[in-house]
Amino acid sequence: MAKYKPYDSISFLNAFKGKDFNGDWPTVPEMFNITVKRFPDRPCFTDFEGENGAKRSWTYRQALESVLNIASWLSANGVRHGDRIAVSGKNSPEWAMVYIASLYAGATVCPLDFALHFEELDNLLERAEPKFFFVDDEKYSYFAEKNTPYAVYSLNPKQGEKYVFNFPSQPTQKIESCDIDETAAILFTSGTTGIPKGVMLSHRNLVSDTYIAQTHMQILPTDVFYALLPIHHAYTMLAVFLEAISVGAEIVFARSMAVTKMMKELKEGKITMLLGVPMLFNKLAAGIIRGMKAKGPIVYGILRFLMNFSYFFKKAFGVSPFKGLFKSILDKASIGTIRIAICGGGPLAKSVFKFYNQMGIDFVQGYGLTETSPIIALNPVEHFKIESVGRYFVDYMEMKIDEPNQDGIGEIFVKGSMVMQGYYKMPEETAKVFTEDGWFKTGDLGWLDKENYLMLSGRSKNMIVTEGGKNVYPEEIEDSFQLEGDIQQITVQGYIADKKTESEELEALIYPSDELFKRLNISREDTGMLSKNMVKVEIQAVVEKVNKRLQPYQRITRIEVLEKPLEMTTTLKVKRNYKK
Repeated sequence: MAKYKPYDSISFLNAFKGKDFNGDWPTVPEMFNITVKRFPDRPCFTDFEGENGAKRSWTYRQALESVLNIASWLSANGVRHGDRIAVSGKNSPEWAMVYIASLYAGATVCPLDFALHFEELDNLLERAEPKFFFVDDEKYSYFAEKNTPYAVYSLNPKQGEKYVFNFPSQPTQKIESCDIDETAAILFTSGTTGIPKGVMLSHRNLVSDTYIAQTHMQILPTDVFYALLPIHHAYTMLAVFLEAISVGAEIVFARSMAVTKMMKELKEGKITMLLGVPMLFNKLAAGIIRGMKAKGPIVYGILRFLMNFSYFFKKAFGVSPFKGLFKSILDKASIGTIRIAICGGGPLAKSVFKFYNQMGIDFVQGYGLTETSPIIALNPVEHFKIESVGRYFVDYMEMKIDEPNQDGIGEIFVKGSMVMQGYYKMPEETAKVFTEDGWFKTGDLGWLDKENYLMLSGRSKNMIVTEGGKNVYPEEIEDSFQLEGDIQQITVQGYIADKKTESEELEALIYPSDELFKRLNISREDTGMLSKNMVKVEIQAVVEKVNKRLQPYQRITRIEVLEKPLEMTTTLKVKRNYKK
């Protein structure tokens, strides 16, 4: 592989240094000001939530006007540097402009998961101690009717004068410039395990990671991002929201993952940048493959041959010769305009990664954590490695593998401008994840190749040690099931197979897909023994098929077919807290 040459995505800032910002990086408000200056009339924020599903859109100039009015209103109502402003709601231009306006006012924004229960939100609000709380209409009444120490306002026009866009025009308040190292956001981790922690990210953390990530992936002002996943999460917040506004791209906000609505917005929004998690891309790929197979075995065979040739050509020369050939197939799935697809938030099967590249879509897999803003590795589109989660940002950060074993696998440690300030009001927890000399301990296991591409093995806390002393990472096994259409959810865990020797083997907790029940012509609600046995036989057959591809020590020896789905985070990751 030729040496990778990063995109020059940062030097343009030199023209604004000393005039629009000072120091190494601009703050988030300064970054937005620069973009407005460059592209005032380009579309900025768009959704399809107007009357009868009509399109709403703001240019960058119009967005800045709204942001400044909200920021001035906040300042006029007592918001000062260091105050916290909480926001919770589905993806929307209102959410985005409250976020930016809070930073213009010098405050710290606390985005909260809209899917949390009232009690969970109450707990996080008590911890965050915000001065204002902006919330969607569906939860507005609950908080507005309570005696709270914070003022409650709405992200929905139904609430009249409490609606953020109905704030009276304000004389522009003198807003002091934020310091680059002030805390911009506190993100409470969703956590597949454990209690949420408030991750403190500075302007330096967020802005540096925004621009550095672009050295591995060229983002254009003409791009249109689709904000499908919740933007309170670090992954979407940076890889969609902040990336888009850093270059002058458009963001189309989605409030629902309903398939018909999503397909409509992908098509009408002419989306070029699609960010998702493995589950989303698995479902899209499975649907496309079903459509190809429906054309008959001969046509399907020809298409697979062309796809394989296309992949070989792209690996060798960096371009796909048959993208136009597959356009009709992609158009049918409403992704014909997609230029780059970005996957994060969990491991992706190699076969899925390969599939999208075969179809001519530049598919980017990345790696990071909320604590790292979050991106610290990306697969460059012209020099990707299918087995890797990406090349770490060698010129801008440090990464090392701590205490590697005989296979080179150890815990991933990092240093850099994107690493968090710490956990909010949790100094003991902060100390646990940093070494004395300043390395952040990710808790993930992996290894680096000679070209600084990172290969993940799994989470250290999830690792299972078998009787033979083999380390098993459940994530690797779960990845092997990603394109198995009969399985909707799977989580792998250890169990004691022999109480005398306490030897540990692997079991899979599996929630079958709707497609399996349709194929068997039975109802999911049918709890009869015959129906249960039919489902279990099919699931067992899938497990046995996958087991043949796994190493003997990785094979599943026991399954449990679940009647209810496993609990998931809003970024569609299964929570590893299942109790029988």
